[in-house]
Amino acid sequence: MIRGTRMRFGIALVVALSTAGIAAGCGGDDDGGGDLGTLTEGTLFVGLDTPYPPFAEGQPPNATGYDVETLNAIAENLGLTVEYQDTGFPTIFRDVAAGQFDTAAAASSIKPGREKTVDFTDPYYLSATALVVPEGSDIATIDDLGGVIVGVQDATVQEEIANDTDAGEVRAFPEGTTALTALLTEQVEAVLVDEAVGADFLEKQGGIEVIIVESIPGDDLFGFAIAPDNDALREAMNDALAEIKADGTMAELYQKYFGTEPPAKVLEGTNELLTND
Repeated sequence: MIRGTRMRFGIALVVALSTAGIAAGCGGDDDGGGDLGTLTEGTLFVGLDTPYPPFAEGQPPNATGYDVETLNAIAENLGLTVEYQDTGFPTIFRDVAAGQFDTAAAASSIKPGREKTVDFTDPYYLSATALVVPEGSDIATIDDLGGVIVGVQDATVQEEIANDTDAGEVRAFPEGTTALTALLTEQVEAVLVDEAVGADFLEKQGGIEVIIVESIPGDDLFGFAIAPDNDALREAMNDALAEIKADGTMAELYQKYFGTEPPAKVLEGTNELLTND
């Protein structure tokens, strides 16, 4: 907890100094991060949910993925170094709120229920859900899940979707890839998972007899979780997000990991949920 507390204090100090017009280091140099980039000499401590490709895979300090590269770009814009620690998704928001981490790279949907525990930055990804089944399955849409054993990742939007169906059983796994592996070993009959995760799994496995039969569009925007008393860090990260959206960095990362352009909801969207009520 000490590390997260120190980081929040550092960012608050930077904002205070910037507001007062005090310069340091490079002085008037405008490198996209403004005074935050020149005044901050700190480390951003990040809780990382891995493996969850293509958002995160590999172990720190060699982890990579869309979430990791996006957060690295934010930190570079702010003049910060990043230290990642692998942790579990079900507890990651409580860990951030408690100050164990400054933020979380965990493919996290911005949802009102979660904002009872943490705040979120503006969005950096728009999620869709894939229904994955074995080839030859009679399951063609989410409406065909009646009586079916459905695998999901624990504590995710996909678990909520599965619980709203007539599935015979919803089995929650610690990782999305674990749920997909359970489909291969016939522990479950279908899997609901973020579409990018499902597509990445199928591409990397190769030759497996499972397919995505339905893509379920969603309005779930991902944001980086931040403790609700850490407004200065959230605002600084939002400024950095705006920079990497404007300079094309996010577009490059979207092409690299998803083969498409960022949608307008990501490029122009903000986290408009009321927080700290």
